[in-house]
Amino acid sequence: MKDLIIIGGGPAGLTAGIYAKRSGLDTILIEKAFSGGQAATTSEIENFPGFPEGISGADFSMRMEAQAKRFGLEFVYDEVLEISCEGEEKVVKTLSGEYRAKTLIVATGAVPRELGLPNEKRLRGYGVSYCATCDGAFFGGKEVAIVGGGNTATEDALFLSRYTKKVYFIHRRDELRADKIYHSQIFENEKIEPLLSCEVVELFEKDGVLDGIGVINKKTGEVTRVNVAALFVGIGTDPQAKLCEGLEKNAEGYVLADEDMQTSIEGVFVAGDIKAKPLKQVITAAADGAIAAMSVARYLFE
Repeated sequence: MKDLIIIGGGPAGLTAGIYAKRSGLDTILIEKAFSGGQAATTSEIENFPGFPEGISGADFSMRMEAQAKRFGLEFVYDEVLEISCEGEEKVVKTLSGEYRAKTLIVATGAVPRELGLPNEKRLRGYGVSYCATCDGAFFGGKEVAIVGGGNTATEDALFLSRYTKKVYFIHRRDELRADKIYHSQIFENEKIEPLLSCEVVELFEKDGVLDGIGVINKKTGEVTRVNVAALFVGIGTDPQAKLCEGLEKNAEGYVLADEDMQTSIEGVFVAGDIKAKPLKQVITAAADGAIAAMSVARYLFE
């Protein structure tokens, strides 16, 4: 039986693995696809300390994986089907077997909701982004668009207006869903142009990057081309929490945990974007992973 099983190989899980092995914990990390999670699909990471020139998401993820392996972290590439974590012994069932440990760190992350357009996945990182705070600075002085109508989209629009020439704020309804406090900030901002009762129906591309969007006015049926350098999608994220049925969550399905990353079940910790928290970034995921691993060490040895 292991001391610790980490589920998820994104920045949170990889950092947890590094700290766990440095703490002398017998640990395995189970990842169903590839290391890096959402970070690995990002074309450029520019806001992580220590990389003044920036680094591609793929390279960053490979470096984190190599560092974890240098400390002896064991990787298992398999899909987790079920976890049983009510007793002292935590059981993780995968497609190919069963693993047991004294503790768990769940770091399965969250995925952004997509618009569902044909070339959307292909243009991700090439003009289509799901994180304004991550990628907004790349488009300083340019015209961009954001889709959404809730608090996240309005906050992102205001954030983008600091850097960009103009922000088209596209929402499918004729009024915002965001808190009222944001309404005046959006409509009175000279750099933000609201396009209400509108939807993005096409992504134009040229030489492999976004080259404008097609927007339909739902009331008139008219489709207009809007020339923007980037489209930010702010329609929410979905936590990958299907394995966490027994853990306490908030209304959106994110796992609740204390400052030590301890969940509502003893011996089960959480880290990264699956955790309910105000900021979801690579650096906060890594911080969660470090805290979770050290909390496991204290739980087991103190």
